[in-house]
Order: sequence, then C-alpha cells, then structure tokens
Amino acid sequence: MKRRDFLKGAAVGGALAAAPSVRAETQFKWKMVTTWPKNFPGMGAGANFLAQTIGEMSGGRIEVKVYGGKELVPEMEIFDAVSRGTAEMGHGAAYYWKGKSEAAQFFAAVPFGLTGQEMNAWLYHGGGMKLWEEVYAPFGLIPTAAGNTGVQMGGWFNREINALKDLEGLKMRIPGLGGEVLKRLGGTPVNLPGGEIFTSLKSGAIDATEWVGPYNDLAFGLYKAAKYYYYPGWHEPGTTLECFINKKAFEALPKDLQSIVLNACRVANQDMLADYTARNNEALHALVKQHGVDLRRFSDEVLKKLKAISDEVVAEVAAKDPLTQKVFDSFRAFREQAVAWHDVSERAYLNARAL
Repeated sequence: MKRRDFLKGAAVGGALAAAPSVRAETQFKWKMVTTWPKNFPGMGAGANFLAQTIGEMSGGRIEVKVYGGKELVPEMEIFDAVSRGTAEMGHGAAYYWKGKSEAAQFFAAVPFGLTGQEMNAWLYHGGGMKLWEEVYAPFGLIPTAAGNTGVQMGGWFNREINALKDLEGLKMRIPGLGGEVLKRLGGTPVNLPGGEIFTSLKSGAIDATEWVGPYNDLAFGLYKAAKYYYYPGWHEPGTTLECFINKKAFEALPKDLQSIVLNACRVANQDMLADYTARNNEALHALVKQHGVDLRRFSDEVLKKLKAISDEVVAEVAAKDPLTQKVFDSFRAFREQAVAWHDVSERAYLNARAL
C-alpha cells in the first residue's frame, strides 16, 4: 500500500510539475471587427476563413472571434476601434479611411489602376507593402492584404449611361477615388456600408450603386432595386481587402505566431481571389437568365473620358501631401511596368484566346 501510495503521489507530483510547461503555451483570444455583414459571401466569408486559418495554423494558440458590421462597433469605425485596442484585428478596405490618410486609398483600388494580380505584385515585390506600413504606422496599426475581388462590375443604375452627362446629378454609392471622379463629373458620391446599400437603392435615397460583382450582388438582391447592370468596373480593377492589426497586440505575440498571422493573411488573400474567379460567372448567368437583368457595357466614348478624368483626379489627390505623392509615384511606376509586360503576356494571350 505504501509503495502504491508513493507511486500515485509521484505521478500527481509529476503532473503538477509539468503543468507550468503546458500553461506556457499561452492562448491569445483576439477579436476581429469587420465592415461586412455577418457571414456575407465572399468578403464576410473571407474574414471567417482568415480567423479559422489563424486558429488552425497556430494549433489553437490564437483564437479569433469575428464580428460582423455593427455587432461590436459600427462598420465605419473599425479603424479607430483597432487603433485604440478595442479589437486586435479589423477586416475592411483601405479606401474607407481616406479621412485618416489620402494615401490609404491607393492600397484598395485606383481607377484604371492595377488588377488583382498586379496589386499583389506591387505589394509583395514592388515596395507597396512597406509604403502601406508607413501610412498606417501613426495609427498603431500593421496592414496586410487579406483578399481581392478581382475586376469588379461598373454598378447598378436606375437610368441608362450613354454619355458622361448621364452621370450629372447622380447620387451613387461609390467609395474612394472612384467617388472623387464621380464628384468631378457633377455626381454625388455616397459612402455607405454594404448592409445599407439595398434599402438605400430600393427607396431612392441613391440612384445607383457599385458593390462588388455578380457573386456578391446576387446575394444582396440588388437586381430587385435597379434595372441596368454595367461593366467593366473602371473604378475598381482589382480591389485589395485588408486585415489591419493592432501593433501592440501583434508585438505581444511570440515570433512564430507573428509569422503565422502574417502568412495566414497571405493565404486568405490568395483564396478570396480564387473564390471570386470561380463564382462570378455562375452568379452573372443567374442574374441575366433567371432574373432578367439588363447587362450593359459602358461605351468606349464614356470609358475614354472616364480614364482621362480619373488620371487628373488621382494626380490631384496624390499632390495633397508628400506621403500620398510618394505612394502614388511608386504605384504609377509599377503600373507602367506591369502594363508593358502584360501587353505581351496576359493581354496578348487573352486576345489570342478570343480569336
């Protein structure tokens, strides 16, 4: 009996001695606030995927709880919420924060700018990510690319757009630099979160809206609120979605978990672009064939004028402060390089495939 008691006591003692080493694997419980409706296809799902990927890659050492728009903070307040530490992560799009920094817009989408593939190349291998970090540093945030929608659609309209004059007086939900172009043309850009778009368009509070593309637009039922569906998305040729991280929370992680978080964002970035490429055509087919949507292409005349005005507006925005100009100079130089290469690669192949 004494021997059994001794062995039992030794086992318990050993377990207790081992307990501190188990507890040393600290579990971090993080909150992610988003600008998207909870579980919304594409973007909301992308936030969920990122949170799940971080959890799996970390072996459960980081647990991320995702909050949809308005669940913890209003959609357009997530930047401040993460900056002050109310949440550790935010999932949105950088052009929502132009009130914080004009330069932020260049890391989401630029009219007639970079495609999704080109944006990733600029960010990861063209100096874009370092500039993005510089822009967000004053707010105590670390930015990452965490998704891309690819080329978007031109938007939903309750009137035909046959000439630039048709945009005059138009009240349209369109964020970022695209909104500045509309304003130059005599329209009124409105910055609405996704959850308010359908009711605003249906009620007539706005005359038109861009959202994303067929995959998301079908899910929102926008075909019930507007008649004409235009393409291409000149204003958002490859929209990068972001996950920004509270710097103090990030630096509190061990080095291996820091690497896991950043690499999970890269996985999510790649996965979302593939998701949209896989689903958009099927959704477009449903919109046109099942719901009778009137699919229209902007005329060459309209697109040429939009491009000329976009170039003017973007250059003027860039000139507002030295940091924005620095970002734009990098963006513009990389675009010239990407265009030159794609003229003999992507564009040449797509033209050949269409023969």
